[in-house]
Amino acid sequence: MNLLQRFKTGLDRTRSHTVARIARIFKGGAIGESVLDEVEEALLEADVGVESTEMLIDNMRRYLTGSDARKKGNPVELLKADLVGIFDDTSRNGSRRFSCKPWVILLVGVNGSGKTTTAGKLSHHFRLQGKSTVIAAADTFRAAAVEQIEEWARRGGARLVKQQTGADPAAVAFDAYQSARSRGEDLLIVDTAGRLQAKRNLMEELAKISRVLKQQDPSAPHEVILVLDATTGQNGISQALGFTEAAGGTGIIVTKLDGTARGGVVIPIHKELGLPVEFIGLGEGLDDLQPFDAGLFVDAMLEA
Repeated sequence: MNLLQRFKTGLDRTRSHTVARIARIFKGGAIGESVLDEVEEALLEADVGVESTEMLIDNMRRYLTGSDARKKGNPVELLKADLVGIFDDTSRNGSRRFSCKPWVILLVGVNGSGKTTTAGKLSHHFRLQGKSTVIAAADTFRAAAVEQIEEWARRGGARLVKQQTGADPAAVAFDAYQSARSRGEDLLIVDTAGRLQAKRNLMEELAKISRVLKQQDPSAPHEVILVLDATTGQNGISQALGFTEAAGGTGIIVTKLDGTARGGVVIPIHKELGLPVEFIGLGEGLDDLQPFDAGLFVDAMLEA
């Protein structure tokens, strides 16, 4: 299965239930305000967001009235170009990743967002590139969390560093960093807790983990990636802000896109948080976490 097909499969619900009908709308004949209203409705149903939808419809209206400087062409292709243009990939971390060893990725987000499975899938992704990975089991207050990360570390081919239930998460991160450095391993992924019911303590915990890592390497953590569940839609964005305020933020991973018909939520997540989308989760398998590609993402959403 090529990458476009993988994206299309993962975004099948979004394409089938919402956005793909745009192509059919444009095939219906003359394009006027009633058609633009239908396109607007489809974009909003896909959770593209009010601000982005208004911008896209305004651009389409200018194109139809001749005030858009672009040559006349397929309106779907013009819409695709505008959607891709929303994403700014210049600040993504891929170009500098692994510029030091170990490279430290701190995964943050609410419980249930998919942090632990993402840690395993990231390990698998980078193992295929020849990188050795250590995972720090820093969600120490739930025995089930440690058991879960053990399984995903095994599946992803990563070595796991853990302590007893209730241990200081920052101590686990410290031990994992020291161990990874002494062994010359490439990547340290710190899997953190996400207990919103103890938000203040959680945010202090995340800040402490970051401080401890900086004592080992002033540039660490090199990435703080916020993991968001696409099925929660835009409701997850407000939850996300507290995590980025506590630990900083360099990027986003959007999981469970295969489980929602509102996959356009990636767009307002990117715009409102001001962070690049690094990876998206298109299924439950190890290979279903894919580096984000705006062109493939938009093609997969809009192709019938």
